[in-house]
Amino acid sequence: MTRWSVVVPTVGRPCLTGLLSDLARQRIQPDAVYVVDDRARADAPLDVDTAGLDVVVLRGGGRGPAAARNKGWRAASTEWIAFLDDDVRLPDDWSVVLVQDLRQHDEVAAVQGRIVVPLAADRKPTDWERSTAGLEGAKWATADMAYRRSALEQAGGFDERFPRAYREDAELALRVRRGGGRLVVGERQVLHPVRQENFWVSVRVQKGNADDALLRAVYGKHWRELAECPPGRFKWHLATVSAAGLALGGALLGRRRTALAGLAGWLGLTADFAWRRIAPGPRTSDELQRMTATSAVLPFVAVWHRVRGTWRHRGSTEWPGPIRAVLFDRDGTLVHDVPYNGDPAKVMPVAGAEEAVARLREAGLRIGVVTNQSGIGRGLISAADADAVNRRVDELLGPFDTWQLCPHVEADGCDCRKPAAGLVLAAAERLGVRPEQVVVVGDIGSDVAAARAAGARSVLVPNGKTRPEEIVQAGVVAPDLGTAVDLVLEHC
Repeated sequence: MTRWSVVVPTVGRPCLTGLLSDLARQRIQPDAVYVVDDRARADAPLDVDTAGLDVVVLRGGGRGPAAARNKGWRAASTEWIAFLDDDVRLPDDWSVVLVQDLRQHDEVAAVQGRIVVPLAADRKPTDWERSTAGLEGAKWATADMAYRRSALEQAGGFDERFPRAYREDAELALRVRRGGGRLVVGERQVLHPVRQENFWVSVRVQKGNADDALLRAVYGKHWRELAECPPGRFKWHLATVSAAGLALGGALLGRRRTALAGLAGWLGLTADFAWRRIAPGPRTSDELQRMTATSAVLPFVAVWHRVRGTWRHRGSTEWPGPIRAVLFDRDGTLVHDVPYNGDPAKVMPVAGAEEAVARLREAGLRIGVVTNQSGIGRGLISAADADAVNRRVDELLGPFDTWQLCPHVEADGCDCRKPAAGLVLAAAERLGVRPEQVVVVGDIGSDVAAARAAGARSVLVPNGKTRPEEIVQAGVVAPDLGTAVDLVLEHC
């Protein structure tokens, strides 16, 4: 039986209600629906009260749809994750066809749905409507895209340096394909209505040129072919801005001919651009005004965002980037597990621990420890006892760059106790690295789960207390600490 979950990033638009209602009507229900509330300030709760649909709301924190989708799929445990935009509508048979689409060979990492953009039948589409209709031919758009969870884990998820819904889906597909995964188009369909936008929407979306700069920095000048993105107009925008600069420079220097040549070039290029946008459209007075005004401004905004993005992303490497830090679980990983140990004299490193930590330190990696110590919360040991044991571990194997300890019991419902992400996130912040550049090395499933929840990578080193299902679900497994360090250093 195919198990699948749905992840929907949202900023609280009213269209979310329609999508959730469509999901509730489906004949085959998902195992879980994760709605990631990506509002920077969630002053009011989302309206997700849809009859018959169990929705889990996660906080995204306003970091953008790439980070929101990562938050959603990492919370899921199913084999497949279906990503949907909050403004699509689902036919009643969508889930039935989706399940058929997901019956793929193991080499298929993702299956795209077919996007249909309904347009008015009694007139030609506007510039914005034509732009939205481009989704019908877009490759690997997350308006409806189902990925295997294993493929997302291998690729490291969406690149969170993309702050908007633009290019992040094509870039993920590129990395998955480079990793050996195959992407195919399925038979299911979704409707993607054209949302209402204001006069300057075509200018506002030029922020995406900064994202293009990131792709060029990572993949080189042929990034469009690699990411299967259609050619853009940036070279023409750059020529338009250059002509305007020539006109201004000639005027300031008193060179009349140069100024006139630049002005003629700017006028000609701007008029050509405006006509290319006007000709296929309805040519109403509103559309003519919009195209005339925005065509004059748009090239300058596009070039500005490209320059800004080029500077910001200079030297960027492929997501998630090299490993910069390793976090160890303490008991059962670095030292032999003595339940609720408060006695430093009982601390005994596991075989190979000293050499493993030393090799990482010599490689220039930051090193820390993340440990659950519920004995404090149970009253079996004191915080001072735990600190004394940690100091002894530091003496034998350290020094470690950070220690992160959770004193709570499970019933406390804290955010730090593994398998929650808190300890890993706190350690990453203390070390000054991004979570996705961290590897957590542990001996049980909660260590792996904490890494996944934080967006970090993980290596499981099983011992006698590791359950068989934890080994199966771990992803990356090493027989001992030395081999775990070998795996880490290979990816530095």
